[in-house]
Amino acid sequence: MPTPRKGKAKVKVTASGKKISFGQAGKAKGGGARVKPGTSKGDSYCARSLGIKKRLPKKKQNDPNTPNNLSRKRWKCSGAKSRRS
Repeated sequence: MPTPRKGKAKVKVTASGKKISFGQAGKAKGGGARVKPGTSKGDSYCARSLGIKKRLPKKKQNDPNTPNNLSRKRWKCSGAKSRRS
């Protein structure tokens, strides 16, 4: 199924050729990026996504190509916190 051009912020193609969509499309209201690591918004996202990660099977928790893990990497999540750099 093709991904709509404006529908996703990122699409990753794995080594096996599978397309994984993750993230949020578009810009924030002010025209900047939606993903701003190290902010309270980032901390909230990381805390929510950690809960998602904990509910996954062990094999999926450590898979770097799951949409949740790709988004957590983009937000620079470390546990339930988002770090700046």
